[in-house]
Amino acid sequence: MPIKWIVLIIAIVMYALIVIFPGKKSFSSLGAAFLMVILGVISPGQALGELVNWTVLMIFVGSLVIAELFIYSRVPAVIADSIVSHSPNVGVAIVAILMMTGIISAFVENVATVLVMAPIALALCKKLELDPTYFIVGLAVMANLQGTATLVGDPPSMIFADHSGYGFNEFFFYEGRPSIFFAVQIGMIAGAIFFYASFAKKGGTKVEIEQEKILTIVPSVLLILMILGLASCSFIYGGISLASGLLVMILGIVGILWYKFIRRESGEKVRDLIKGLDWDTVLFLIGIFVVVGAVAEVGLLDDFSAFLSSIVEESVLMGFFIILVVSILISGFVDNVPYIIVMLPVASKMAAGLSLKPELYMFALLIGSCLGGNLTPFGASANIVSVGILKKQGVLLNFGQWLKIGVPFTLITTAAAAAFVWIVWR
Repeated sequence: MPIKWIVLIIAIVMYALIVIFPGKKSFSSLGAAFLMVILGVISPGQALGELVNWTVLMIFVGSLVIAELFIYSRVPAVIADSIVSHSPNVGVAIVAILMMTGIISAFVENVATVLVMAPIALALCKKLELDPTYFIVGLAVMANLQGTATLVGDPPSMIFADHSGYGFNEFFFYEGRPSIFFAVQIGMIAGAIFFYASFAKKGGTKVEIEQEKILTIVPSVLLILMILGLASCSFIYGGISLASGLLVMILGIVGILWYKFIRRESGEKVRDLIKGLDWDTVLFLIGIFVVVGAVAEVGLLDDFSAFLSSIVEESVLMGFFIILVVSILISGFVDNVPYIIVMLPVASKMAAGLSLKPELYMFALLIGSCLGGNLTPFGASANIVSVGILKKQGVLLNFGQWLKIGVPFTLITTAAAAAFVWIVWR
């Protein structure tokens, strides 16, 4: 059997195992990567030295540490309390918290953001005797949406940045045009209008709640330093660089040392913080980098690009629509990390074949694959967490009930963001 077909079969089986056993996704990707090396498709040195992107992994791990400490500081909870206190009515208060959740999630891991904001949402719902379903689901889908907006928001954004040579700044403006950040904000505004239509009728009274207190501002300083540092590295080096990875990793280590020696937290708590980081995704990414590198090595990505181009032919709009819709549907059911790693070079080649700027198709891919995760209750980790939170409150949210929220939200936000991309980049 030609090696190309063997590689394709291994990749398909890996995807199937990821779908069937999402909790063991790192075993699936690392197992497939190991087979690629054993079969001689790629060498061990090539796998670890060329294909695994250690810079992306450093940014991911370092930002996870800073995010955990930021939540520990209670600053997000204090900001949320202030928003509620200054909102004129219930509808505005709830939508403002949802938008704030999204903005925090542009810099903090999505699941962590949902976990820190959920108690605030539940307390507000209890005080107002509201069904928490829309509010808790809103936290998840808003967090997923904004995770696309910046370099440190989500792994797909980091992978996109590495492939495209984008740095932190290029997520805001690229070649004098507004970039993916602003497309996501257009989507967020559309999503906020959708949720306001649901919450506006909940009453016009002003809400008073007990104010939280800030524990420490040091994690906020670390977060600001990370943002400014990434912006500076982007300006100096262009794109995502080793300096970016080292900067975020060093800030994460400084945060852990501060947590241990300045805050004088116990060794057990320090170990819990480190152990609680998303190491499964780190291992998963290592395996995926190798597998997709092997898929590219045998020419399968070129074949897939040629197949899609034959369908699209000369229609730029058809290509844009296909990438967007397929990305939404696949990401609603499958982890978007391996999908986006496979599709980025395909989208770039399709754009080149039509003499387009690659951003048009790559932004469509990024929007579709990240916002598509909002479609189903298992399309993103934050969704699964939100369903679990509701279950603990005695609210059982089934697949059909999620679709009643997820489908309109996904369609509205994706359409708004995609329209912005088409107008600006076509």
